[in-house]
Amino acid sequence: MARHTRQTDPVVDRSPSAVASLARLGFAEPDRAVTLLRDPLVVRLFAPEQADPPGSGGLSDEARLAATRATRVSLSEGLAAAADPDLAALGLVRLAEVVHGLGMPVTADSARGPAWDERALADLLATDTPRRHRLLVTLGGSRALVDHLVAHPEHWPVAADAVHVTGDRLREALVRAVSPQARGDHTAYDALRVAYRRELVRIAALDLASPDPVAHQPSAAESLAQLAEAALEAGLAIAREEFGPGHEDCRLAVIGMGKTGGGELNYVSDVDVIFVAEPAEGVEEERALKIGAALATATMKACSAQTGEGTLWPVDAALRPEGKAGPLVRTVASHKAYYERWAKTWEFQALLKAWVSAGDREVGLAYKEALRPLIWGAAGRDNFVEDVQAMRRRVEAHVPKAEAARQLKLGPGGLRDVEFSVQLLQLVHGRHDESLRSATTLEALQALASGGYVGRDDAATLDAAYRLLRTLEHRIQLYRLRRTHLMPTSADELRVLGRALGLRKEPASAVVDLWQSHAREVRRIHERLFYRPLLSAAARLSSDDITLSEAQAHERLAALGFRDPAGAMRHLQALTTGVSRRAAIQRTLLPVMLGWFADEADPDAGLLAFRRVSDELGAVPWYLKMLRDEGSAAERLAHVLARSRYAADLLVRSPESVSILGDPDGLRVRSQEALALVLRSAARRKGTPEQAMAAVGALRRHEMLRIVLADLTGTIAPTQVGVALADLAAATIEAALEVACGIVGRRTADGLRIDVLVVGMGSLGGRELSYSSDADVLVVHRPHEGVPDDVAQRQGVAVVQELVRLMAATAPDPLLLDADLRPEGKNGPLSRSLGSYAAYYERWALTWEFQALLRARPVAGDPDLAADFLALVDPLRHPAAGLDPSDAREIRKLKARVEAERLPRGADPRTHLKLGRGGLTDVEWTVQLLQLRHAATVPGLRVTGTIEGLDAAHAAGLVGDEDHETLRTAYRFATALRNANMLWRGRPGDAVPPDVRDADGVGRIVGREPGTGSGLAEAYLRQARRARAVVERLFYEA
Repeated sequence: MARHTRQTDPVVDRSPSAVASLARLGFAEPDRAVTLLRDPLVVRLFAPEQADPPGSGGLSDEARLAATRATRVSLSEGLAAAADPDLAALGLVRLAEVVHGLGMPVTADSARGPAWDERALADLLATDTPRRHRLLVTLGGSRALVDHLVAHPEHWPVAADAVHVTGDRLREALVRAVSPQARGDHTAYDALRVAYRRELVRIAALDLASPDPVAHQPSAAESLAQLAEAALEAGLAIAREEFGPGHEDCRLAVIGMGKTGGGELNYVSDVDVIFVAEPAEGVEEERALKIGAALATATMKACSAQTGEGTLWPVDAALRPEGKAGPLVRTVASHKAYYERWAKTWEFQALLKAWVSAGDREVGLAYKEALRPLIWGAAGRDNFVEDVQAMRRRVEAHVPKAEAARQLKLGPGGLRDVEFSVQLLQLVHGRHDESLRSATTLEALQALASGGYVGRDDAATLDAAYRLLRTLEHRIQLYRLRRTHLMPTSADELRVLGRALGLRKEPASAVVDLWQSHAREVRRIHERLFYRPLLSAAARLSSDDITLSEAQAHERLAALGFRDPAGAMRHLQALTTGVSRRAAIQRTLLPVMLGWFADEADPDAGLLAFRRVSDELGAVPWYLKMLRDEGSAAERLAHVLARSRYAADLLVRSPESVSILGDPDGLRVRSQEALALVLRSAARRKGTPEQAMAAVGALRRHEMLRIVLADLTGTIAPTQVGVALADLAAATIEAALEVACGIVGRRTADGLRIDVLVVGMGSLGGRELSYSSDADVLVVHRPHEGVPDDVAQRQGVAVVQELVRLMAATAPDPLLLDADLRPEGKNGPLSRSLGSYAAYYERWALTWEFQALLRARPVAGDPDLAADFLALVDPLRHPAAGLDPSDAREIRKLKARVEAERLPRGADPRTHLKLGRGGLTDVEWTVQLLQLRHAATVPGLRVTGTIEGLDAAHAAGLVGDEDHETLRTAYRFATALRNANMLWRGRPGDAVPPDVRDADGVGRIVGREPGTGSGLAEAYLRQARRARAVVERLFYEA
């Protein structure tokens, strides 16, 4: 007879293929799993003794294994669905063993025993059903619950038949379980523990069997909180029974706090409570409080005491007034008095979670009603936001360093980051928006997003991360029913945790990656939301600021300093009217921003500019999100718009540039090299010169705004403003020169046959440009080899003409080139060759032209030509013999003529910032005279900047300490005032403003206190007089 080969399966034999099959299913110890699945008790479940053929003497072991093969294959696949299949297999064998020892034998014709007996278990395990799935994933999800089911096998059907139970039914079930009629031989404490864990098995089974555990997490957390409340109610029932007659004299309410009150409890956690007592009718308060204290103590003991059935959890009443030092029980009035007078900021934050969990509901609701105004008014306390932020930092600081990287709860990117962010926003904005007053973190987060207080993307990210972090926390705690908030470190524990979340491919590493990626996002958003200045400002608003009638609003706007309250109201209505998300966010922003506008000299202009920018960008998602979420963007924008019409005009023309304020590096000005690279690249991408210069102009305005904003916000020092403006001007000239050379080169077949150099003169060369300065330049060209001079000259002039035209095309606010300092002035050619410059300076140049060369600095063009030009002019501007006395007299005469003739008609020479006495030119000419005299022997004087030259003269002993400080201070003050004039008025101004309001606006920009405009002119005159006295000695008398 032919022998047939018997096919094997992963649970029939011990072959390598069987072990490998179980390993592929997810068993970490497949050898052991094979043994467990061949255990006689398991096999016996599916091969009852009475199913053996009559007279057969019973089936052999091999025959039983073969007979149960299909069932056990299905069972192994069912076990593999658990987080820990090995634990599930072991738990199943343990459960089968205890059921076999206690129940009726499994026979084909036996009568049914209890619903949890061996026959019921066999029927459940025989087929793949949701009931079997719930039991097996419970056995494979928690060692502690396996131990419980082995101790109480009658509870395994609770896992198999688990359905959601309401909080009221839970309460009824646990209170009934501890009643004398229901608890039988158990003590009340033991009955409570057994009933609690029965319901815990049901909650865990639903949780572990969920196809999406992260989505199910809030439901599980709410069920756990309801179970805890039911246990508190049952504990209070035990306390009343123990107290006996008279307990009814005290109406005791148990207020759930923390995660219990929020309906988001963990599997293992302290349960935070506050006890509130009121006397029953006709009972004295003192007696009621004494009874209440006894009932509260007994309730806590009923839940936390250790018995033969274990313990539930500690009941923590430390959040009560005065903490552990305070009385355990207080009346509603006593609680209210404490919170009105003594409570600290964190105590109001804790009260967000207050919920009536057990006991007298009417008393509990009276407690909540009494404290509600105090909770939602807490944000108006002094330093409220700062206190909450400091509390979060203290919590982080107390996390042991060894645990910080593993903390799911307290560490950076953990649950507390989400909770503190949400609670702070709730308390700040919940004063006037009751939709935010939820005790549950995720509900409050959704309300914040719906109200526009948090961006929808940020809210979705925080929601997903919070669910994930809580699910990790739940799964870790559930495995051993131990309180912990730390991610495991062992590979085996991480593997089980990853599988618990449904991760099957490399679960250990996948779960760590998933956790860390969410934690990083949580931390990023938390730092932005939790520390944004908008919160502090909003918290300082009084309730009246939030809800005012129209007449009151007019009065308040006038009091804030708005000169046209009616116009301001129209702007506010236009910005905030409607039900759109944009209007909702504006309603959040504007109460705060109005105060920031009012801090400046022209709040009306600030609000108008804000409306104009918002009208342009209101439909752009990032704009309002940036103002709401990004650091101090809203505050900076408000101050800038109300401080500077120039900045407002730039923003209105280029509203998308407001994004600078939301960029962490947005106010960092760029170097000439970086700017030139960006501008030239933009120009090269365009098809025509006009398009190229339009792109250059747009980028120049963007970069100009960056400098303006950095200046107004104090991000760069005033001395660096001129440098930044000069670098931007030089980069713009570089880009325009490249375009101009391209235009001229395309006009002939031979292309451009010269090298070109643009030399910055005056304030451009000295890198001391102001907002209103033109760019003084010289242009030098050099013909390529073999090119006739006349051809080179024509091309050189053509390049300059195109350059001037192209620079003007960057309007509005173009950078205008001024070539009047060239040899022969306006009568001379726009460009000269290097040889022509050499011949002119050798033969015709006047002393003032050598003086002008002191500030010559190549800014664009051929670097070799730049080096040769400097080699030509250095001996001329730094003469080896110094300055001839006759040349010095000529310079002094010229300076006197400038003062007499160039000062605008009607201008006051005392207050003119540039040409007036003690003004910019006084200091510049003094330094330049020193340079012409001594630069040949003092190398430090060979610089183009005024302040640099002054510092070098001081270092060389040419200027005394006091004179140096006087000239330095005067020059910087005049420069700052000149720039501030442009920023404040939006147009150039070279004099100290005579109008007090203008002087106040200019004064604020240069750092003076508000309301000191009347003293600005005197402050300048005082400084200018001192500088003029020094100039008289150093320039005219030396």
